[in-house]
Amino acid sequence: MRILFIDKIHTYLKNELEKLNHKCETCYELSKVEIEKKIHKYDGIVLRSRIKIDKELINKAINLKFIARAGSGLENIDTKYAEEKNIKCYNAAEGNRQAVAEHALAMILSLFNNLNIANQEVRRGVWNREKNRGIEISGKTIGIIGYGNNGSALANILKGFRVNILAYDKYLKTYNYKSNMQNIFDNVDILSLHVPLTEETHYLVDNSYINKFKKQIYIINTSRGKCVKTIDLVKNLNSGKVIGACLDVLENENVSFEQIKTQKSFNNLIKNKNIILSPHIAGWTKESNIKIAKTLLNKILSFN
Repeated sequence: MRILFIDKIHTYLKNELEKLNHKCETCYELSKVEIEKKIHKYDGIVLRSRIKIDKELINKAINLKFIARAGSGLENIDTKYAEEKNIKCYNAAEGNRQAVAEHALAMILSLFNNLNIANQEVRRGVWNREKNRGIEISGKTIGIIGYGNNGSALANILKGFRVNILAYDKYLKTYNYKSNMQNIFDNVDILSLHVPLTEETHYLVDNSYINKFKKQIYIINTSRGKCVKTIDLVKNLNSGKVIGACLDVLENENVSFEQIKTQKSFNNLIKNKNIILSPHIAGWTKESNIKIAKTLLNKILSFN
């Protein structure tokens, strides 16, 4: 097969495919328009998030057999139209699920123990013990929304913390810790999102959703920024309904996740001290880099 690499990923995938006599080419700097001019030559595409694979591009990819995304989500690919054209769409959520789970846990523990604030204070010579007294995750009820690769991985590493786990996944029939949304609204202390970005999950967590919870809650988002409406999160952080938040993803990220656009809602968000932020790196470990490549290789070869 002729395979076009649109984004850089671990060299393992390209090297292994070439060992099997597949012809791999790269176009890391080409624009979408330039890619459209040559896409008819290829049987497969490997990418991250730099461009959108829409109907226009798919229609020009007359020989395309698969699209492989080195990551969890597929929202930059028109998967429905691709499937209509008999093009297989692969992601690699299995490759970074442990990384995402560990990152979510790290953010929760950092927030609960005031590590971000305490670290900066000690560096300035400020020794505040009582002010930085933490709280324990043990005994808390954690609601996991989306129980696929990432949600189930988080549940697995939480087992040793003696927490009560409630999980909800609209599209799975049987899974561990299965609950319903009303039970989650009634009992959860910590809400962790592990859902893809779709029309259904866009602004899933807004003011109305947040205020269905009986308790004050913490919100963890390692899925997609637009699953949480920032202006409503800020409102509820200010009111105390949301005690704190851990956000690896932000609503104002650009399409490729490489930059953020400063917005009023973001500026208001970062004024709050009860938040932990990271630049979309939950699944971005050294180990996951090669795991993703290996996952995609297996899926591509199983197709071939």
